[in-house]
Amino acid sequence: MFENLCTLPLSSELFTQALHPTKPILAVGLSGGHVESFRLPAVAGNSSDDDDADTSVISTGTSTIDTEWRTRRHKGSCRTLAYSGDGEVLYSAGTDGLLKAANSSTGQVVSKIYIPFDPSGKLDPPTLIHALTPQTLLLATDSAALHLFDLRAPSKLSTKPSQTHRPHDDYISSLTPLPPTETSTSGFSKQWVTTGGTTLAVTDLRRGVLVKSEDQEEELLSSVFVGGLPSRPGRSKGQKVLVGSSNGVLTLWERGVWDDQDERIIVDGGRGGGESLDAIVLMPEGVGDGGKNVVVGVGDGTIRIVKLGPNKVTAELRHDEVEGVVGLGFDVEGRLISGGGSIIKVWQEKMNLGEDSDEDDSDDDEPGAKKRAMDGSDSDSDADSSEEEDRGRKSRKKRRKAKRNKSAGNGIIGLKGLE
Repeated sequence: MFENLCTLPLSSELFTQALHPTKPILAVGLSGGHVESFRLPAVAGNSSDDDDADTSVISTGTSTIDTEWRTRRHKGSCRTLAYSGDGEVLYSAGTDGLLKAANSSTGQVVSKIYIPFDPSGKLDPPTLIHALTPQTLLLATDSAALHLFDLRAPSKLSTKPSQTHRPHDDYISSLTPLPPTETSTSGFSKQWVTTGGTTLAVTDLRRGVLVKSEDQEEELLSSVFVGGLPSRPGRSKGQKVLVGSSNGVLTLWERGVWDDQDERIIVDGGRGGGESLDAIVLMPEGVGDGGKNVVVGVGDGTIRIVKLGPNKVTAELRHDEVEGVVGLGFDVEGRLISGGGSIIKVWQEKMNLGEDSDEDDSDDDEPGAKKRAMDGSDSDSDADSSEEEDRGRKSRKKRRKAKRNKSAGNGIIGLKGLE
Protein backbone atom coordinates (compact mmCIF):
# COMPACT_ATOMS: atom_id res chain seq x y z
CA MET A 1 0.00 0.00 0.00
CA PHE A 2 2.87 2.38 0.89
CA GLU A 3 6.46 2.69 -0.28
CA ASN A 4 9.33 4.53 1.40
CA LEU A 5 9.81 7.90 -0.29
CA CYS A 6 12.85 9.00 1.73
CA THR A 7 14.65 8.46 5.04
CA LEU A 8 16.02 11.16 7.33
CA PRO A 9 18.78 10.37 9.87
CA LEU A 10 18.59 12.37 13.11
CA SER A 11 21.43 13.53 15.35
CA SER A 12 20.04 11.78 18.43
CA GLU A 13 17.09 9.67 19.49
CA LEU A 14 13.62 10.89 18.55
CA PHE A 15 11.31 11.65 21.46
CA THR A 16 8.48 13.41 19.68
CA GLN A 17 7.29 14.67 16.30
CA ALA A 18 4.58 17.06 15.12
CA LEU A 19 3.16 17.83 11.67
CA HIS A 20 2.12 21.31 10.55
CA PRO A 21 -1.67 21.49 10.04
CA THR A 22 -1.56 23.32 6.68
CA LYS A 23 1.96 22.87 5.23
CA PRO A 24 4.18 19.85 4.44
CA ILE A 25 6.41 20.61 7.42
CA LEU A 26 7.61 18.25 10.16
CA ALA A 27 9.04 19.25 13.55
CA VAL A 28 11.00 16.80 15.70
CA GLY A 29 12.12 16.91 19.33
CA LEU A 30 15.24 14.94 20.21
CA SER A 31 16.84 13.42 23.28
CA GLY A 32 19.68 15.95 23.01
CA GLY A 33 17.26 18.85 23.48
CA HIS A 34 17.26 19.92 19.85
CA VAL A 35 14.13 20.91 17.95
CA GLU A 36 14.30 20.82 14.16
CA SER A 37 11.89 21.84 11.43
CA PHE A 38 11.95 20.08 8.05
CA ARG A 39 10.16 20.77 4.79
CA LEU A 40 8.97 17.43 3.43
CA PRO A 41 9.37 16.35 -0.21
CA ALA A 42 7.10 17.89 -2.81
CA VAL A 43 4.31 15.69 -4.11
CA ALA A 44 5.13 13.99 -7.40
CA GLY A 45 4.51 16.38 -10.28
CA ASN A 46 4.57 19.50 -8.07
CA SER A 47 8.30 19.95 -7.65
CA SER A 48 10.74 22.04 -9.65
CA ASP A 49 13.21 20.59 -12.13
CA ASP A 50 16.21 22.09 -10.34
CA ASP A 51 18.49 19.13 -9.74
CA ASP A 52 20.95 21.35 -7.88
CA ALA A 53 18.56 22.18 -5.03
CA ASP A 54 20.43 22.50 -1.71
CA THR A 55 19.01 19.71 0.43
CA SER A 56 19.60 18.64 3.99
CA VAL A 57 19.66 14.90 3.41
CA ILE A 58 20.43 12.64 0.50
CA SER A 59 17.96 9.83 1.05
CA THR A 60 17.99 6.21 0.00
CA GLY A 61 14.46 6.69 -1.31
CA THR A 62 13.30 8.76 -4.25
CA SER A 63 13.15 12.28 -2.80
CA THR A 64 14.77 14.74 -0.39
CA ILE A 65 14.04 16.79 2.74
CA ASP A 66 15.08 20.40 3.49
CA THR A 67 16.07 21.69 6.91
CA GLU A 68 14.16 24.90 7.68
CA TRP A 69 15.75 25.60 11.06
CA ARG A 70 17.44 23.82 13.94
CA THR A 71 18.09 24.90 17.50
CA ARG A 72 19.08 23.59 20.93
CA ARG A 73 15.71 24.38 22.48
CA HIS A 74 15.99 22.56 25.86
CA LYS A 75 18.75 21.74 28.35
CA GLY A 76 17.95 18.05 28.49
CA SER A 77 15.54 16.07 26.34
CA CYS A 78 12.75 17.66 24.33
CA ARG A 79 9.86 15.46 25.42
CA THR A 80 6.90 16.79 23.43
CA LEU A 81 5.87 19.15 20.61
CA ALA A 82 2.58 20.53 19.30
CA TYR A 83 1.51 23.10 16.71
CA SER A 84 -1.20 25.64 17.36
CA GLY A 85 -4.39 25.17 15.38
CA ASP A 86 -3.29 27.61 12.67
CA GLY A 87 0.28 26.31 12.63
CA GLU A 88 1.79 29.69 13.46
CA VAL A 89 3.16 28.61 16.87
CA LEU A 90 5.19 25.53 17.79
CA TYR A 91 5.03 24.59 21.48
CA SER A 92 7.76 22.48 23.07
CA ALA A 93 8.44 21.17 26.56
CA GLY A 94 11.48 19.41 27.96
CA THR A 95 13.08 17.81 30.98
CA ASP A 96 14.57 21.20 31.89
CA GLY A 97 11.12 22.09 33.24
CA LEU A 98 10.37 24.69 30.57
CA LEU A 99 7.42 25.13 28.24
CA LYS A 100 8.25 27.32 25.23
CA ALA A 101 6.24 28.85 22.40
CA ALA A 102 8.11 29.65 19.18
CA ASN A 103 7.36 31.10 15.77
CA SER A 104 7.01 27.95 13.68
CA SER A 105 8.51 29.57 10.57
CA THR A 106 11.72 30.85 12.17
CA GLY A 107 12.04 28.87 15.40
CA GLN A 108 12.37 32.09 17.43
CA VAL A 109 11.00 31.77 20.97
CA VAL A 110 8.22 34.25 21.72
CA SER A 111 7.20 33.06 25.20
CA LYS A 112 8.39 30.64 27.88
CA ILE A 113 7.42 29.59 31.39
CA TYR A 114 8.33 27.06 34.04
CA ILE A 115 6.25 23.90 34.21
CA PRO A 116 4.68 23.62 37.70
CA PHE A 117 6.62 21.44 40.11
CA ASP A 118 5.34 18.04 41.19
CA PRO A 119 3.71 17.57 44.63
CA SER A 120 7.14 17.00 46.24
CA GLY A 121 8.47 20.29 44.89
CA LYS A 122 10.72 18.80 42.20
CA LEU A 123 10.83 19.34 38.45
CA ASP A 124 7.94 17.56 36.74
CA PRO A 125 8.99 16.53 33.20
CA PRO A 126 6.27 16.77 30.53
CA THR A 127 4.76 13.84 28.66
CA LEU A 128 2.64 15.63 26.04
CA ILE A 129 1.23 18.95 24.83
CA HIS A 130 -1.98 19.58 22.91
CA ALA A 131 -3.41 22.87 21.64
CA LEU A 132 -7.10 22.21 22.30
CA THR A 133 -8.46 25.56 21.10
CA PRO A 134 -6.99 29.00 20.28
CA GLN A 135 -7.55 29.81 23.97
CA THR A 136 -6.49 26.58 25.70
CA LEU A 137 -3.24 24.60 25.81
CA LEU A 138 -3.08 21.23 27.59
CA LEU A 139 0.12 19.96 29.19
CA ALA A 140 0.54 16.56 30.88
CA THR A 141 3.45 15.59 33.14
CA ASP A 142 5.18 12.60 34.70
CA SER A 143 3.40 13.15 38.02
CA ALA A 144 0.03 12.50 36.29
CA ALA A 145 -0.91 16.20 36.33
CA LEU A 146 -2.91 17.68 33.43
CA HIS A 147 -2.45 21.46 33.33
CA LEU A 148 -4.68 23.82 31.32
CA PHE A 149 -3.05 27.08 30.20
CA ASP A 150 -5.01 30.12 29.03
CA LEU A 151 -3.88 31.50 25.67
CA ARG A 152 -5.86 34.72 25.75
CA ALA A 153 -3.04 36.71 24.13
CA PRO A 154 -1.74 35.34 20.79
CA SER A 155 1.48 33.35 21.17
CA LYS A 156 1.67 34.16 24.88
CA LEU A 157 1.63 31.76 27.81
CA SER A 158 0.19 32.65 31.20
CA THR A 159 2.54 32.29 34.14
CA LYS A 160 0.55 29.51 35.79
CA PRO A 161 -2.15 27.04 34.70
CA SER A 162 -5.78 28.10 34.94
CA GLN A 163 -6.76 24.57 35.98
CA THR A 164 -5.02 21.34 36.94
CA HIS A 165 -6.62 17.88 36.88
CA ARG A 166 -5.32 14.41 37.75
CA PRO A 167 -7.45 11.95 35.76
CA HIS A 168 -5.05 9.02 36.29
CA ASP A 169 -2.73 7.60 38.92
CA ASP A 170 0.08 7.25 36.39
CA TYR A 171 1.48 9.63 33.77
CA ILE A 172 -0.79 10.50 30.84
CA SER A 173 0.40 8.50 27.83
CA SER A 174 -2.01 9.85 25.20
CA LEU A 175 -4.63 12.56 24.71
CA THR A 176 -7.35 12.54 22.05
CA PRO A 177 -9.85 15.41 21.70
CA LEU A 178 -13.47 14.46 21.07
CA PRO A 179 -15.09 16.31 18.14
CA PRO A 180 -17.61 18.98 19.14
CA THR A 181 -21.26 17.97 19.21
CA GLU A 182 -23.80 19.20 16.66
CA THR A 183 -25.07 21.75 19.21
CA SER A 184 -21.63 23.34 19.66
CA THR A 185 -21.48 27.04 18.80
CA SER A 186 -17.69 27.44 18.88
CA GLY A 187 -16.78 24.51 16.65
CA PHE A 188 -13.93 23.57 19.00
CA SER A 189 -13.52 20.49 21.14
CA LYS A 190 -14.44 20.90 24.81
CA GLN A 191 -13.82 17.30 25.93
CA TRP A 192 -10.93 14.91 25.52
CA VAL A 193 -9.98 11.31 26.24
CA THR A 194 -6.73 10.46 28.03
CA THR A 195 -4.98 7.21 28.80
CA GLY A 196 -2.72 6.72 31.78
CA GLY A 197 -1.51 3.54 33.41
CA THR A 198 -4.29 1.00 33.00
CA THR A 199 -7.24 3.39 32.77
CA LEU A 200 -9.03 5.66 30.30
CA ALA A 201 -10.66 8.94 31.37
CA VAL A 202 -12.77 11.71 29.86
CA THR A 203 -12.26 15.33 30.95
CA ASP A 204 -14.40 18.39 30.20
CA LEU A 205 -12.97 21.87 29.76
CA ARG A 206 -15.36 23.38 32.30
CA ARG A 207 -16.48 20.47 34.47
CA GLY A 208 -13.20 18.64 34.93
CA VAL A 209 -12.84 14.85 34.98
CA LEU A 210 -16.20 13.32 34.03
CA VAL A 211 -15.54 9.59 34.08
CA LYS A 212 -12.76 7.07 34.58
CA SER A 213 -12.82 3.53 33.24
CA GLU A 214 -12.40 0.31 35.11
CA ASP A 215 -8.87 -1.04 35.52
CA GLN A 216 -8.04 -2.68 32.16
CA GLU A 217 -5.17 -4.74 33.62
CA GLU A 218 -2.95 -3.68 30.71
CA GLU A 219 -1.10 -0.45 30.06
CA LEU A 220 -2.86 1.90 27.67
CA LEU A 221 -0.36 3.84 25.56
CA SER A 222 -1.92 5.50 22.52
CA SER A 223 -5.35 6.58 21.26
CA VAL A 224 -7.23 8.02 18.29
CA PHE A 225 -10.85 9.00 17.56
CA VAL A 226 -12.63 7.40 14.61
CA GLY A 227 -16.04 8.61 13.39
CA GLY A 228 -18.22 7.63 10.47
CA LEU A 229 -18.37 3.94 11.38
CA PRO A 230 -21.58 1.97 10.79
CA SER A 231 -24.18 2.91 13.40
CA ARG A 232 -26.46 0.44 15.14
CA PRO A 233 -29.63 1.91 16.68
CA GLY A 234 -29.54 1.62 20.44
CA ARG A 235 -26.03 0.16 20.41
CA SER A 236 -23.59 2.34 18.49
CA LYS A 237 -23.48 5.85 17.06
CA GLY A 238 -20.57 4.94 14.80
CA GLN A 239 -18.05 6.89 16.89
CA LYS A 240 -15.26 5.11 18.73
CA VAL A 241 -11.94 5.76 20.41
CA LEU A 242 -9.26 3.20 19.58
CA VAL A 243 -6.61 2.57 22.22
CA GLY A 244 -3.25 0.83 21.78
CA SER A 245 -1.99 -1.26 24.68
CA SER A 246 1.34 -2.59 25.92
CA ASN A 247 0.55 -6.18 24.89
CA GLY A 248 -0.21 -5.74 21.19
CA VAL A 249 -3.98 -5.39 21.47
CA LEU A 250 -6.05 -2.53 20.06
CA THR A 251 -9.22 -1.89 22.07
CA LEU A 252 -12.33 -0.07 20.79
CA TRP A 253 -14.40 2.17 23.06
CA GLU A 254 -17.86 3.42 22.14
CA ARG A 255 -18.22 7.18 22.59
CA GLY A 256 -20.31 7.83 25.67
CA VAL A 257 -19.75 4.34 27.10
CA TRP A 258 -16.47 4.83 28.91
CA ASP A 259 -16.59 2.31 31.73
CA ASP A 260 -15.13 -0.52 29.64
CA GLN A 261 -13.99 -1.48 26.13
CA ASP A 262 -16.41 -3.20 23.76
CA GLU A 263 -14.12 -4.76 21.11
CA ARG A 264 -10.53 -6.00 20.80
CA ILE A 265 -8.25 -6.36 17.78
CA ILE A 266 -5.02 -8.35 18.09
CA VAL A 267 -2.40 -6.35 16.19
CA ASP A 268 0.66 -8.18 17.47
CA GLY A 269 0.19 -11.58 19.10
CA GLY A 270 2.65 -13.88 20.78
CA ARG A 271 3.25 -15.92 23.86
CA GLY A 272 2.83 -13.79 26.93
CA GLY A 273 1.48 -10.89 24.88
CA GLY A 274 2.65 -8.97 21.85
CA GLU A 275 4.73 -5.84 21.35
CA SER A 276 3.57 -2.45 22.60
CA LEU A 277 1.41 -0.24 20.37
CA ASP A 278 3.05 3.12 21.02
CA ALA A 279 1.49 5.27 18.29
CA ILE A 280 -1.73 5.25 16.30
CA VAL A 281 -3.22 7.51 13.63
CA LEU A 282 -6.34 7.45 11.46
CA MET A 283 -5.73 7.13 7.74
CA PRO A 284 -7.27 10.24 6.10
CA GLU A 285 -9.98 10.12 3.46
CA GLY A 286 -8.60 9.73 -0.03
CA VAL A 287 -5.69 7.60 1.17
CA GLY A 288 -5.76 3.82 0.99
CA ASP A 289 -8.68 1.65 -0.08
CA GLY A 290 -11.40 4.14 0.84
CA GLY A 291 -12.43 2.27 3.99
CA LYS A 292 -11.75 3.10 7.63
CA ASN A 293 -8.14 2.22 8.41
CA VAL A 294 -5.80 3.06 11.26
CA VAL A 295 -2.00 2.91 11.19
CA VAL A 296 -0.29 1.56 14.30
CA GLY A 297 3.34 1.97 15.38
CA VAL A 298 4.65 -1.16 17.09
CA GLY A 299 7.48 -1.64 19.57
CA ASP A 300 9.31 -4.06 17.25
CA GLY A 301 9.87 -1.35 14.62
CA THR A 302 7.00 -2.33 12.33
CA ILE A 303 4.01 -0.31 11.18
CA ARG A 304 0.72 -2.22 10.94
CA ILE A 305 -2.31 -1.09 8.93
CA VAL A 306 -5.58 -2.21 10.51
CA LYS A 307 -8.86 -2.20 8.57
CA LEU A 308 -11.91 -1.48 10.71
CA GLY A 309 -15.00 -3.55 10.02
CA PRO A 310 -13.13 -6.79 9.40
CA ASN A 311 -10.93 -5.65 12.33
CA LYS A 312 -7.75 -7.20 11.03
CA VAL A 313 -4.21 -6.28 10.04
CA THR A 314 -4.05 -5.90 6.25
CA ALA A 315 -0.47 -4.68 5.68
CA GLU A 316 2.86 -4.29 7.43
CA LEU A 317 5.75 -1.87 6.84
CA ARG A 318 9.21 -1.87 8.40
CA HIS A 319 10.38 1.39 9.98
CA ASP A 320 13.41 0.02 11.79
CA GLU A 321 14.97 -3.36 12.55
CA VAL A 322 15.54 -2.59 16.24
CA GLU A 323 13.89 0.58 17.53
CA GLY A 324 10.14 0.91 18.05
CA VAL A 325 7.90 3.42 16.29
CA VAL A 326 7.07 6.29 18.67
CA GLY A 327 5.59 8.79 16.20
CA LEU A 328 3.09 8.51 13.36
CA GLY A 329 1.13 11.05 11.36
CA PHE A 330 -0.13 12.06 7.91
CA ASP A 331 0.97 15.38 6.44
CA VAL A 332 -1.29 17.69 4.42
CA GLU A 333 -0.33 15.85 1.23
CA GLY A 334 -1.47 12.47 2.60
CA ARG A 335 2.02 11.01 3.14
CA LEU A 336 2.62 8.81 6.17
CA ILE A 337 5.42 10.02 8.44
CA SER A 338 6.93 7.51 10.88
CA GLY A 339 9.51 8.21 13.55
CA GLY A 340 11.49 6.03 15.93
CA GLY A 341 15.06 5.49 17.03
CA SER A 342 17.19 8.03 15.18
CA ILE A 343 15.36 8.13 11.87
CA ILE A 344 12.28 9.59 10.21
CA LYS A 345 10.69 7.88 7.20
CA VAL A 346 8.28 9.36 4.67
CA TRP A 347 5.89 6.91 2.99
CA GLN A 348 3.69 7.45 -0.03
CA GLU A 349 1.12 5.27 -1.76
CA LYS A 350 2.82 3.31 -4.52
CA MET A 351 0.45 4.58 -7.20
CA ASN A 352 1.45 8.18 -6.46
CA LEU A 353 5.20 7.77 -6.52
CA GLY A 354 7.24 9.79 -8.98
CA GLU A 355 10.57 11.46 -9.55
CA ASP A 356 10.81 14.82 -7.81
CA SER A 357 13.33 17.20 -6.38
CA ASP A 358 12.66 19.49 -3.47
CA GLU A 359 12.40 23.24 -3.19
CA ASP A 360 15.28 25.26 -1.87
CA ASP A 361 13.90 26.61 1.38
CA SER A 362 16.09 26.63 4.46
CA ASP A 363 16.52 28.91 7.42
CA ASP A 364 18.93 27.22 9.79
CA ASP A 365 19.13 28.38 13.37
CA GLU A 366 22.56 26.77 13.73
CA PRO A 367 25.40 26.99 11.19
CA GLY A 368 26.17 23.65 9.58
CA ALA A 369 22.75 22.18 10.19
CA LYS A 370 22.56 20.96 6.60
CA LYS A 371 25.91 19.22 6.80
CA ARG A 372 24.84 17.54 10.04
CA ALA A 373 21.71 16.20 8.48
CA MET A 374 23.66 14.84 5.53
CA ASP A 375 26.07 12.73 7.52
CA GLY A 376 23.68 12.07 10.42
CA SER A 377 26.24 13.19 13.01
CA ASP A 378 26.35 15.90 15.65
CA SER A 379 29.32 16.96 17.73
CA ASP A 380 27.16 18.37 20.53
CA SER A 381 28.45 16.60 23.64
CA ASP A 382 25.28 17.29 25.59
CA ALA A 383 23.23 15.67 22.84
CA ASP A 384 25.52 12.64 22.89
CA SER A 385 25.28 12.21 26.65
CA SER A 386 21.56 12.65 26.68
CA GLU A 387 21.16 10.17 23.85
CA GLU A 388 23.24 7.58 25.71
CA GLU A 389 21.06 8.08 28.77
CA ASP A 390 18.04 6.92 26.77
CA ARG A 391 19.69 4.33 24.49
CA GLY A 392 18.06 0.93 24.26
CA ARG A 393 14.60 1.98 25.31
CA LYS A 394 12.15 1.07 22.57
CA SER A 395 9.13 3.15 23.54
CA ARG A 396 8.15 6.43 25.10
CA LYS A 397 6.53 4.43 27.90
CA LYS A 398 9.81 2.74 28.85
CA ARG A 399 11.84 5.95 28.60
CA ARG A 400 9.50 7.89 30.87
CA LYS A 401 9.27 5.18 33.51
CA ALA A 402 13.04 4.82 33.56
CA LYS A 403 13.46 8.56 33.97
CA ARG A 404 10.95 8.74 36.82
CA ASN A 405 12.82 6.04 38.72
CA LYS A 406 16.19 7.77 38.53
CA SER A 407 17.20 9.43 41.76
CA ALA A 408 19.37 11.92 39.88
CA GLY A 409 16.36 14.00 38.88
CA ASN A 410 15.86 12.77 35.32
CA GLY A 411 19.33 13.74 34.24
CA ILE A 412 18.29 17.41 34.09
CA ILE A 413 20.97 20.08 33.93
CA GLY A 414 20.58 22.65 36.70
CA LEU A 415 18.79 25.76 35.49
CA LYS A 416 20.65 29.06 35.60
CA GLY A 417 17.98 31.15 33.95
CA LEU A 418 15.54 31.19 31.09
CA GLU A 419 18.08 31.03 28.29
